[in-house]
Amino acid sequence: MRASAFGQVILVLLLLFSLLSWTIIVRKWLTFRQIEQQSRSFTSLFRKSARLSEVQAACDHYRGSPLAGLFSAAYQELNAQLQDSSKAHPPADTGSNPGHPALSARAVAGIQRTLLRASAAELSVLEKGMSWLATTGSVTPFIGLLGTVVGIINAFEGLGFEKTASIQAVAPGIAEALVATAAGLFAAIPAVVAYNQFLHRLKEIGSEMDDFSSELLNLVERSFS
Repeated sequence: MRASAFGQVILVLLLLFSLLSWTIIVRKWLTFRQIEQQSRSFTSLFRKSARLSEVQAACDHYRGSPLAGLFSAAYQELNAQLQDSSKAHPPADTGSNPGHPALSARAVAGIQRTLLRASAAELSVLEKGMSWLATTGSVTPFIGLLGTVVGIINAFEGLGFEKTASIQAVAPGIAEALVATAAGLFAAIPAVVAYNQFLHRLKEIGSEMDDFSSELLNLVERSFS
């Protein structure tokens, strides 16, 4: 409260950065926790179900998992490809897949492209807020340093009006100025730690989606080829 008006503005700005970054950290942590739980359950359901329609019906219960989004997109594309194939080639009553038209390599490639687009869309949603954490971690130390430099300048300017120069005269002003640096570090350190942890988790989720996409494509090729 004894800081100058400029110092108070710096501290309020750092407080806003910190509050917003902590809000993002808590929300991201809850989101990734939900994803871990629901993805595990959805994968188990996918591997146990005998029909893809059963998995599609259960996707609404796993909206927190990006794997459910991948499956829904691929399922819709699969139905579209099957309808096109049934119009071009009537379903055969013999073979490994009776009653269903066989998918061509082009149709399977279309499903693969759909999975890639859905995966990119899911990652884009999960990456929201990450840029703010990176900005907080890189900018707030410099904002705090700016407040410290200006505070020290003001302290030495005030010392020039004193008749005697002593450490007791300048120390309180410098101490108040250094509070801005401490506040900047307080805002930056959690943001940097959280950003690195969430970035690692995003890479893991991306790998999980790639594995699920490959598993789903293999199932489609075995069932509809």
